[in-house]
Amino acid sequence: MKNNVRIAVDAMGGDFGPSVVVPGAVSAAREGIAVLLVGDETSIKEELSKFDVDLSSSSLPITIKHASEVVEMDESPVKAIRGKRNSSLRLCFEAVKKNEASAVVSAGNSGAAMAAAVLLLKRLGGVERPAIAVNVPTVKKPAVVLDVGSNVDCKPIHMAHFAIMGDVYAKYVLNKARPRVGLLSNGAEASKGNELTRMTHDLIKKTDLNYIGYIEGKDIYSGDVDVVVTDGFVGNVVLKLSEGLVSAMSNMLKEELMAGAISKFGALLAKGAFKRFKKKFDYAEYGGAPLLGIDGNCMISHGSSSSKAIKNSILRASEFIEGKVNAHLVEELERNSNIDIVEDMGERRSV
Repeated sequence: MKNNVRIAVDAMGGDFGPSVVVPGAVSAAREGIAVLLVGDETSIKEELSKFDVDLSSSSLPITIKHASEVVEMDESPVKAIRGKRNSSLRLCFEAVKKNEASAVVSAGNSGAAMAAAVLLLKRLGGVERPAIAVNVPTVKKPAVVLDVGSNVDCKPIHMAHFAIMGDVYAKYVLNKARPRVGLLSNGAEASKGNELTRMTHDLIKKTDLNYIGYIEGKDIYSGDVDVVVTDGFVGNVVLKLSEGLVSAMSNMLKEELMAGAISKFGALLAKGAFKRFKKKFDYAEYGGAPLLGIDGNCMISHGSSSSKAIKNSILRASEFIEGKVNAHLVEELERNSNIDIVEDMGERRSV
């Protein structure tokens, strides 16, 4: 068993539930990751039977925790977590709280996952708002963008904390020795941006981060920045736009390549390159997006995740724990606690 940890997996989460989550968990367990599958026991065992998994023989490090309720994708997050105390999602977080598991992986209601994390696990000391961080491919090595949906309305101090959290994640998960941190704006010039970005810019400059200033949307995929900081509204638009663009480009390229005999032949010759390109932009390769800033570990997966994506989410959760990201995050927040003091000394405005 790797890292001596167990990952609590919401077996009922996502668009496909146990039919996709269980195969992904089995694949991760075969690589030595201990998994606690939380959900309807009958449904989970039915899926496990397809893989000839004998729970009584301990052939794989998989255990089951029965949950009689499910948080639906369209439910009110806080209401669902407080009302459905036997839901698979809530029980996953309770397992972490009780030290029965080390992390949560869920492809279910992301708002409910964030609510459960804050209500049950609480925030790390010094963090006012947790942030969802997502890996993005670039022309060089992957970068991280945050926040991509956890906080629609932010204050400068929240985004300064995002910068610190992203820096730690880039160091200890993406293995960047001195991450370059950029603040997403509508231009690279100091005169650009709005009140939120200008005040955030002033705060981040007071940290010991390798801060390179404003960056534009076109810089995200250049490979010249390792951590892209933005508020959850803009970050979610960036994420969804990127997903849609890759899908549209793939379809348009396929249409052009199938237009004639010569282009079809060229497509056949370049098949390997196209396959590598598709893999680079496939979210399933990156697994889930970590929720940074909570006193615990949580990976939020795409609602339409495949079994491969679930497996990689579980592996990423294990790497997150192995990298001791939260411990390093606490250290960085303490080291840069002066930014809180600076904001309190000035005119602290909500934006």
